[in-house]
Amino acid sequence: MTDLWDPSRPDVLRLPSGRLVRGRALQRPLPPGPTPTFAVYLLGKPPPPVDWESRWLRWPDFRLPTDRAYARNLLHEAWRRSGTERVEVACGGGRGRTGTALACLAVIDGVPPERAVAFVREHYDRRAVETPWQKRYVAHFDAPSPIGR
Repeated sequence: MTDLWDPSRPDVLRLPSGRLVRGRALQRPLPPGPTPTFAVYLLGKPPPPVDWESRWLRWPDFRLPTDRAYARNLLHEAWRRSGTERVEVACGGGRGRTGTALACLAVIDGVPPERAVAFVREHYDRRAVETPWQKRYVAHFDAPSPIGR
């Protein structure tokens, strides 16, 4: 099992299940310490190469993912892997798209969709999830039944 993120770091979100996920702004330097073992990059164009496994989700700034089915599958993969790996979710500024994705992870983890944005703002960044359509996306994000998670 991989050593997970330091839960005391301000960029690490602890989900209700105890899973830890790091949110990050790609416009800032890589934080010191361990690197991710898996990352999801939410950008309008392909991210720069990294030395760890990563996936790119085309998600233009201030918008929503261009492929909602792929987004849903990728976020479920990130949630599953966060149980045993250092998972990072990142966009340019680390708030809007990252906050939206973290809120979706919270929904997968059992937070009611109508509470997920508030949960991420309380535990990750008070300005996370920047647009009304990002809030609606989270409110309508559907998590599967606990069977098979």
